[in-house]
Amino acid sequence: MNETDRWLREYGENHANMGYPVVYWAAVAGTAIATVGMLWALPVPAAFTAISPVLNWGSAYLMAAVIYYFIISLSLAIGMLPFATGLAVLLQWLSQATLPLGMLAAGLFALSVAGLWLGQLGRGGVRAVFGDIQLMMIAPAWLLANLYRRLGIPV
Repeated sequence: MNETDRWLREYGENHANMGYPVVYWAAVAGTAIATVGMLWALPVPAAFTAISPVLNWGSAYLMAAVIYYFIISLSLAIGMLPFATGLAVLLQWLSQATLPLGMLAAGLFALSVAGLWLGQLGRGGVRAVFGDIQLMMIAPAWLLANLYRRLGIPV
């Protein structure tokens, strides 16, 4: 069993029989979006904007995440590219909004953490929520891997 399969299996075992799975998975997506959004809102050095107006801490994080996905699994990386691209487009659009992106992202993060807690209710409480935050980039890959298995696509 390779490392990717082991991580995905362990993540799946830790998240079996959740109380509110729909709330939980929405919260997982919200946590990833909010974290990248908060990074996106951070000030950047002038050298970043000289390279590209879209280069910032959030887009750098997304690029690193996609590279990580390519390292662990080619099929997962290809499947995660639309998510990463869509997230970048959404955050670029939100960064032009009247409300500050950092505030929007922080609010979404707070709601998402509450959703993670509700999804883990009776399964480890706060400790489980902190574990989920640590593994927030594995969770979308785990969801995609489950979809791939149902469709017969190798992970």
